Amino acid sequence: MQFPTLPAFVAYLADLYRREVFDSSERVWCPKWWEHPEAIARLEAMWRALEALRQDPATGISVWFRDHADVHMAQLMQPHGPFRGCTATRGHSIEPLKPLPLDDPPAEWWPEEHSGP
Repeated sequence: MQFPTLPAFVAYLADLYRREVFDSSERVWCPKWWEHPEAIARLEAMWRALEALRQDPATGISVWFRDHADVHMAQLMQPHGPFRGCTATRGHSIEPLKPLPLDDPPAEWWPEEHSGP
C-alpha cells in the first residue's frame, strides 16, 4: 500500500485536492475530519479505491477522480454535509450532527436467511 494509514492518505489528499474553503455556506471542511463518522467512511473508501486503481497505469487515476474523489469530496464539502457547522478557520463544531433517527423493524419483518453471512 502506498499509504500506511488513513491520516497519511488524508494528508496526501489535502495537498492534492486543493479547494478554497470558506467560512460561508459555499464549501466547508473540518480540520478535525476524524471526528466525523461519515467523513472517516468516505475518506477510507477513497483511500482503498486509490490503492486498487493506482495499479492501472492507463486510466486508474482518472477513474479514481471521476468515480471516487470528486463524488466523495463534493459530498463532504457541501454546506449541509457532515462538516456542517465546522469551518476551516474556526475549526470543529462543538455540536456534531446527530445520527439519523432509527426504529428497529419488527422481528418478523427480516427473514432469518437475510440476517448475515
